Amino acid sequence: MDVECSDHDYCSNVEPAALDLSLGHNEDQSAEIERLQKRIEEITLSSKFCLERFAASDYDIRFFTRFASHAHLMAFWRQIEPATGKIVRVTRARTAAKTDEVPHAVNATSLQPIDEFFLFMTYLSLGLMQKDLAQRFRIHQSTVSRIINTWANFLYTVLGAVGIWMDEETVNAHMPDVFQFYSDTQVILDCTELRCQTPNSLLLQSEVFSFYKSHCTFKGLIGMAPHGAVTFVSSLYEGAISDREILKQSGIVSLLKPTMAVMVDKGFLVEDCVPCKVHIPTFLSKRAQLSGPEVRKTQSIARLFHSPEASTLHSSLSLG
Repeated sequence: MDVECSDHDYCSNVEPAALDLSLGHNEDQSAEIERLQKRIEEITLSSKFCLERFAASDYDIRFFTRFASHAHLMAFWRQIEPATGKIVRVTRARTAAKTDEVPHAVNATSLQPIDEFFLFMTYLSLGLMQKDLAQRFRIHQSTVSRIINTWANFLYTVLGAVGIWMDEETVNAHMPDVFQFYSDTQVILDCTELRCQTPNSLLLQSEVFSFYKSHCTFKGLIGMAPHGAVTFVSSLYEGAISDREILKQSGIVSLLKPTMAVMVDKGFLVEDCVPCKVHIPTFLSKRAQLSGPEVRKTQSIARLFHSPEASTLHSSLSLG
């Protein structure tokens, strides 16, 4: 049986109006898909606790990290980011073994390195419990603990290698006018205490217990130049250590010269511990009152301790 086949006209043209309608419909669909994808990204981001979520708000950045702005945070991040590839991660096995062997590389967490850093800064700034951070970042609590330990070690190594002490010429070049009567001041010193957990050992408890704070603490020495730059940060010592002893052990004495002067608040009695002059408010001791010059000296030093430049030091010490 013969089958009749009809030829197809491949040369026929599609109506222009139909083609335009089809193209317009495709463009509308593409725009709608793009809009929906953007909306999905916004919803996903708003439900995610990460740095990108708060990048547009300097207020939120200050709240969660204590950096002045997102730009400041990112400037700091760009300085340390190249070294994050060599970060030594604290693992459960290493912690349990307490070994001194060189650790091998381990897999990163599900968080991006910058969000691990954000988690660490949030922990320092707000003092949130690790369970809280685990819920916010949607990771296991043990992972939070390892991230905190890892970044504490990493930043201690990286930042500890940065010299922040200033020479006399640099300090003098930035000397504020309010220090005109104490222009030889190289550094303003004070101690701060950070609360810590109470050790099980009674011996350790006695070493870290601070009668000033009525709690177990670690104690450190902070130094600030007259213009407000932090120029010295000591290691942490047990809370029971005296101001004099922490000054001796901190290493700052070796940085001081006879031509310099240090400024301290009342009660910080270190005149015989440093090779330079010490500016300190005058004490009454057993006298009924101070002399006129002593009153003026005490008032002038007190004003400097409450000057805008000194507020940086007070803000640092408020962490205790």
